[in-house]
Amino acid sequence: MPIRILPEEVVSQIAAGEVVERPASVVKELVENSIDAGARLIRVETERGGKKRIRVSDDGRGIPSAEVELAFRRHATSKLAMTDDLSRITTLGFRGEALASIAAVSRLTCITRVEEEPVGTRLQLEGGRQVACIEDGRPPGTTIAVEDLFFNVPARRKFLRTERTERGHIDGWLTRYAMAYPEIGFTLLHDGKMVFQSPGNGRLRDVLIEVYGLEVGAAMLAIVPPERPMDVANIQVRGFVSPPSFHRANRGYITLFVNGRWVQDARLTYAVIQAYHTMLPVGRYPLAVVMVRMPPADVDVNVHPTKSEVRFRDGDQVFRAVQRAVRQTLVTQSPIPAVGQTRVGASVEWGAASEQQRGERRQRLAALRPRVTRGEEGEQFHFEFEGHTRGSSGPDEQGIPPLRVVGQIGATYIVAEGPEGMYLIDQHAAHERVLFERLLAERNRATVVSQALLEPEVVELSPQAAALLEEHLDALSRLGFQIEPFGGHTMRVRAMPTIVAQAGVTPLQVLEDVAADIEAHQQPLSGDVEEIVARRVCKQAAIKAGQVLTTVEMQEMLRALELCLNPRTCPHGRPTMIHMSVAQLAREFGRSE
Repeated sequence: MPIRILPEEVVSQIAAGEVVERPASVVKELVENSIDAGARLIRVETERGGKKRIRVSDDGRGIPSAEVELAFRRHATSKLAMTDDLSRITTLGFRGEALASIAAVSRLTCITRVEEEPVGTRLQLEGGRQVACIEDGRPPGTTIAVEDLFFNVPARRKFLRTERTERGHIDGWLTRYAMAYPEIGFTLLHDGKMVFQSPGNGRLRDVLIEVYGLEVGAAMLAIVPPERPMDVANIQVRGFVSPPSFHRANRGYITLFVNGRWVQDARLTYAVIQAYHTMLPVGRYPLAVVMVRMPPADVDVNVHPTKSEVRFRDGDQVFRAVQRAVRQTLVTQSPIPAVGQTRVGASVEWGAASEQQRGERRQRLAALRPRVTRGEEGEQFHFEFEGHTRGSSGPDEQGIPPLRVVGQIGATYIVAEGPEGMYLIDQHAAHERVLFERLLAERNRATVVSQALLEPEVVELSPQAAALLEEHLDALSRLGFQIEPFGGHTMRVRAMPTIVAQAGVTPLQVLEDVAADIEAHQQPLSGDVEEIVARRVCKQAAIKAGQVLTTVEMQEMLRALELCLNPRTCPHGRPTMIHMSVAQLAREFGRSE
């Protein structure tokens, strides 16, 4: 094909693809413009997850009537004029691409007015082409309505997710800006229903309570300046971090801002995680809202079209500033964890409590017993597990032989003897596998046992978590959860799977972690969602390392594991046991060559 200059319409749609990925991208760009315009109140309304309509209104400075048409041309901006300005950017927007890109793939209406003018201006565009420009009355500020997003790019429209998912992405962006700018009042409505509203009083903790709920928001620790002077005095770190007792299953709850801009930065995320070193369980991550202020000349924001990535002139100094500030906060402010019970052997009361816990564990460990049949060859043992029968003559390719309990090491590993030597079983991984296969087998037969709560419990989730759970209510129901939306980003929990209820896991903890796991698996299929949820549920319900088991409990554990279809690994792929053969033992003791 000959080389040619692309038509302006094609160029606009290609450029729009870099800036406008989904409805949440439109909300992000329009809200950034409102913030740059000095707005104190910003209202976002969507219909059908933003696919049909997005409307962003503010009380900012507005656009002069003489510049309204110019504002929607590509590379038109009031935020910089020359190359040197790129090193002094203090606004969220500066490229001059957002409005033109949004207009190129939608039907857009802009109504705006500056305070000095008696009347405002209404501009209408369709696919980037101007349709009308007339006078219109409104208070000072700007309202932009974006309708039929991607109407002229059907291929892009097909790739949009469900309305619930798109609403969740919009929730995520708006709540981030509400945290970054607590002095601005944000309001979000989906299909006419208010789902989020920040007070706009300048107090970040109040915003955190709206986003994460009262329990988490009130427990967050305000970042304090480090005791020793910083290496670089012009780097300021503030915000809130969770105490070690509050943690989540992935890094998604670590929110970073640099000069008021939300950023994704692996090193700064690691700096926050590193500050919690030895304070959190393995595989758990904190909640944090960390705001870094530094001279604009020391950070390059012109890295990516979405402006979500930055480069620092001295990344090591920023890393140290964040890590030291968060660590200092945890050391000086972390509350002493509440003691759940007295130490072992301290009193007669502990003995009664311990016996009760052992009884509860026996209920959770209860497994089907071996079935004995008598024939011409004598007694034969058969293990029945959810419709599957395995004989005891020997393990199949994935199975294990019958084992005899010898004891327990470190309140974590069960020592057992088998036909071919010694086995060490990880009690948590083994119990996790038993619960996982049992739960999925009950799911397949539609007989998952639920335990109703004494009173339905209303839990406040993050907007992203609430959106994900609402999207997968059917999958949760098949696994024994009875939950329903309860307005905004709250859920009412009526029942949970029995194995979770008996383990004493709170509804808030299990739902937040389930949502985090679903989000981490990047658009899972419906069947995958159920297995993701089952893995999380069983991990939380399984007996933990450090719990002393009786001989009977250990025997029940091994009998249940022998009956599993895949007993050698836990649902996450970790081994449940290691084996040392008789020959290996003999070599170690010098009994054979």
